Amino acid sequence: MRAALLAVLLLVGCASRPPVPDWQGNAHGALQAAVAATLNGENRVAEAEMARARSEIARTGQPALLARAELVLCAARVASLDLDGCPAYAALAVDAAPAEQAYAAFLYGTVLPAQVDLLPAQHRAVAVGGSPRAEPQDPLARLVGTAVLLRQGRAAPADVAAAVQTASGQGWRRPLLAWLGAQLRGAESAGDVDAAQHIRRRIQLVN
Repeated sequence: MRAALLAVLLLVGCASRPPVPDWQGNAHGALQAAVAATLNGENRVAEAEMARARSEIARTGQPALLARAELVLCAARVASLDLDGCPAYAALAVDAAPAEQAYAAFLYGTVLPAQVDLLPAQHRAVAVGGSPRAEPQDPLARLVGTAVLLRQGRAAPADVAAAVQTASGQGWRRPLLAWLGAQLRGAESAGDVDAAQHIRRRIQLVN
């Protein structure tokens, strides 16, 4: 589900070489729990788990690792159309590796051509003007890519519909409500009364 993104951003490959440091397993588990809680709309749980992940990573004294973790959580928020930036990462950006800086720029919708090759492969198509519907992706990556399109004003109704379907299929309450809201605004702007009423019923059900 979220394994591909976490693998890219949190060095989980190190887990295959025993012995595994306690902080690494603890941080990874807490970060996964924080992401899951964020997507499920469980904010208090997400905050508690992320605080635990930060505490474990802080034991290493490596701000670059913490920057990676903050970007993972930031991606979950972007997938839920929280597009107000990632202040926790921004505070660590000066120590972030180039790949993390490129990924942050992608989330902000400001990635440069020279940074595209540093992105996870599943996001490169969107970064160069394509659509996340162009090729199979994990669900979180699809939502993140579509959110970037929406931020840039490039998301077509079909992209929004695909995001709704993705969030619905995963049972992710927070992004589903966000994307249904975007879909509702599109239906209202188009004057499609029947579609708008159907979307409102879905929103009511989720709530």
